[in-house]
Amino acid sequence: MSTRERILDAAARVMREQGVAHATTKEIARAAGCSEALLYRHFDDKQGLFMAVLQERLPGFVLPDSAVGSGSVADNLARMVTGLLDFYVESFPVSASIFSSSTLLARHREAIAAHGAGPQTPQVRVQAYLEAERDAGRVRPDADAEAAARLLVGAALHQAFLATFWGDGSTAEPGLADRLVAPLLPGLLPDRG
Repeated sequence: MSTRERILDAAARVMREQGVAHATTKEIARAAGCSEALLYRHFDDKQGLFMAVLQERLPGFVLPDSAVGSGSVADNLARMVTGLLDFYVESFPVSASIFSSSTLLARHREAIAAHGAGPQTPQVRVQAYLEAERDAGRVRPDADAEAAARLLVGAALHQAFLATFWGDGSTAEPGLADRLVAPLLPGLLPDRG
């Protein structure tokens, strides 16, 4: 395993246990069995390391570009919602601590924005998928892709919050993703009658 991989594994573990706010690069380096200087050879700062953990160590929620036009829109959305549920359950313990201080949150917001990311990313990606399907004729031309994306992401975020809050960490309720997607389908899918 490469040094970078060891650092990412250690960062994910330390951030999950202590949250981003309380995890230090010194602790992460110690957990990875390397020096802080070596950690900084692989990552510019703690926010860059946090972004790498989010992208490389947490479940994904984005479909490949090849999903547009293949499979059913309903199934593709359900897969995205399942990925969002898993992503949020895994990321809550990592990122929740940044809300403990307005100063910390402001610094974190600036650093994440500098990396071109933020909490809007899931909604933007679901919206982009729906817009691509609209361009392919598989979503109604008058469908509000932005509103649908906000509703799906919000529902996934809420369900993951409940699972995390109650401590079971499970969003594996049978058919949950399909049930969250189903009410939106009449406003998204073209009439085939």
